[in-house]
Amino acid sequence: MKVDLEKNWPMPGDAATTWAFLQNIEGVASCMPGAKITEKTDDTHYKGTVSVKVGPASMAFKGSIVVAVLDATTRTLHLIGKGSDSTGTSGATMDLVATVEDGDAPGTSSLAGRSEVSMSGKAAAFGGRMMGTVADQILKQFADNFAAQVKALSDAQNAATATGGTAAVQPVVITPAPAKELNALALFWAIVRDWFRGLFRSKAA
Repeated sequence: MKVDLEKNWPMPGDAATTWAFLQNIEGVASCMPGAKITEKTDDTHYKGTVSVKVGPASMAFKGSIVVAVLDATTRTLHLIGKGSDSTGTSGATMDLVATVEDGDAPGTSSLAGRSEVSMSGKAAAFGGRMMGTVADQILKQFADNFAAQVKALSDAQNAATATGGTAAVQPVVITPAPAKELNALALFWAIVRDWFRGLFRSKAA
């Protein structure tokens, strides 16, 4: 089963600042609920895990990420990821292209993302509509976390500029937030809520 997603999120920092953080693969991964980079093979190859919690039970997925393109001219990042659960009964691949664009207001920007996710095994049994709802919830959390990191980076750079000297042009290191498990129970209720909304809209029509 395949799911295509395309999103655009406003960012509280200029394009240069947002692009600076987008190049931090470990930092970007920490913004995804439940995701964590566990190993960096080289500048373009990483390994990681994704933790999912349903009530008292937890599941872990392992996978790899390849940085296919990192283009500073177009501020574009192209990632290819694949992984499977610990039992090998579910698998997924992801092809993601993220681009940083100038915002409408000074000092702002936007992060445009386009991804194609393919699922196999038990993960594919949920169906495209349900997985689309889950993906929307995950991406919303990701965008909020990413924006918070961009704001922290922008604030640090502005503070450095205010002090004068050359500190403003030095790279600012942002410590990634600790990875949190993705609460599948909360996502489940979001799916149910959206299902009822769709049902009532159909009846009203």
